[in-house]
Amino acid sequence: MRSRSFIAVVVILVILFGGVAAVYAYDTSRDDTIARGVTAGDLDLSGLSVAEARALLERRMARPLRRPVRVRYKGRIFRLSARGARLRPDVEGTVAEAVARSRDGNLVTRTLRDLSGEGVNAHLEMRVSYSRRAVARLVRRVKRAFDRPVREPSVTPSPGGLAVHRGRRGLAFRAATLRMRLARELQSPGGRVVHPRPRITRPESTRAQLRRRYPHYITIDRSGHRLRYYRGLRLVDSYAIAVGQVGLETPAGLYHIQNKAVDPAWHVPKRRWAGRLGGKVIPGGRSDNPLKARWMGIVDGAGIHGTDDVGSLGTNASHGCIRMSIPEVKELYARVPVGAPVYIG
Repeated sequence: MRSRSFIAVVVILVILFGGVAAVYAYDTSRDDTIARGVTAGDLDLSGLSVAEARALLERRMARPLRRPVRVRYKGRIFRLSARGARLRPDVEGTVAEAVARSRDGNLVTRTLRDLSGEGVNAHLEMRVSYSRRAVARLVRRVKRAFDRPVREPSVTPSPGGLAVHRGRRGLAFRAATLRMRLARELQSPGGRVVHPRPRITRPESTRAQLRRRYPHYITIDRSGHRLRYYRGLRLVDSYAIAVGQVGLETPAGLYHIQNKAVDPAWHVPKRRWAGRLGGKVIPGGRSDNPLKARWMGIVDGAGIHGTDDVGSLGTNASHGCIRMSIPEVKELYARVPVGAPVYIG
């Protein structure tokens, strides 16, 4: 009886050890096989060997990732190559992680999991390294090409008249957003094209508001001997004038009508050219008063006034003032209020 019991125990132990050995042999045979339920991106790696998984990842993920990424806007394309981005898809690391996740647990739990058809439910993403400096450089190129500040409607005076500039919308690409989208595209084997959306800023004012801001404007062309009058930034009239002679030039710059007078008195400046009249006041309307009919003061004693010496119009003949014919200076006087801008060029 004792001998039979011993034999039975030995048989049981042999069976147990044989089972363990079989489980161990089975588990060891799958060291190089990826378990069911392991995916990388949208690729199913279940049952693949390390070599097969490496080849699949290289063909379906790494190779597409090495295609250049492009930023496309308004018909222009900015390209960032894999080499320029120093792109490195980590195929080996992804395969190693897939194997490691396949080996979770112990030999018994792994064997039972495989034999029962259960998976490990491991969803992996391939790690991709790239140069953040290269991405930042590309973003700067895009911003230099397209960023522009908002421009309000404006007016630029010149001797030839007024140039009225339309307002323009501003465009600004958010650098952080564009960097993030490029980074996402670099790590995805998808379309590899980024269509950036700029932030648009609109002018705060309109050309209509600009015209209302400048209901009257005068420009004076000294070399061309023309005075131009604008209403609402539109040319209304152009007049022949005389300006300051050599040594007594009409001052250039942007000024305003400071004062107005009908038949103004002439306060003769104490200058050499004035001779004995220097410092005197000649009442308006007198024949020896050169300021005829109307006066519109501009700067430092210079202004716009009428003259009966119409032969001087179209020349440099005055002592710094702007001369007009009497009918025309009366017309301009009635049109232009104090404060109206006057550009002399």
